[in-house]
Amino acid sequence: MAEIKVHDKYFVPWLSEEIIQQRVKEIATEINTDYAGKKPLFIGVLNGAFMFASDLFKNIHIEAEISFIKLASYKGTKSTGQVITAIGLDMDLTGRDIIIVEDIIDTGKTLTEFLPQIRNQQPASLKIAVLLHKPEAMVHPIHIDYCCFSIPNKFVVGYGLDYNGLGRNISSLYQVKE
Repeated sequence: MAEIKVHDKYFVPWLSEEIIQQRVKEIATEINTDYAGKKPLFIGVLNGAFMFASDLFKNIHIEAEISFIKLASYKGTKSTGQVITAIGLDMDLTGRDIIIVEDIIDTGKTLTEFLPQIRNQQPASLKIAVLLHKPEAMVHPIHIDYCCFSIPNKFVVGYGLDYNGLGRNISSLYQVKE
C-alpha cells in the first residue's frame, strides 16, 4: 500500500483490506450469535457505510433484512454540526430488532439526532455496529454495541469513507498525512 493523493491532501496506508475483512467477519459472528432465532433489520447509513454494510451483511447467516437511510453532517474534512436527512426510512420498525450500521462515529452528533427518530417507532431492540470510532472526538456520547476499530482523531478515507466525494472506492483505509 503506497501513499495516495485525494484532491489536495495526501494519505498514508493505515488498515489493509485483509485486516478490515477479518474484523468485519468477527463482528458478523458476534451478531449471528446474539441474534440467533431473531430476524434483525440492519439499517445502513449512506453514503459512507455502504461497503461496511455490504461486507457485514454477506457474513450474516441468520434471517435478516437490510435497508438504508441517508444522513449527512460532513463537508470536506470537518463535521458541519448539522444533520441532514436526505433519504428517509419507509419501514415500520415497531417491535423489530434494529441494528444501525455506521461507517464512523466521531462527535456522535449524527446518531444523537437520528436515534430518537428510531426509538419513537418503538423497536424491540436497537444496537449500533460501526466500522470506526474516534473516542477522542466524541462530544455526544453514543453507546456502540459492535465496533470494528477505535482510531485516533485523524481524517481517514477509503472503504466507503470519502474526502469531498472521492476515495470511497479504495478497498483499504488511509489516514491523512500530517
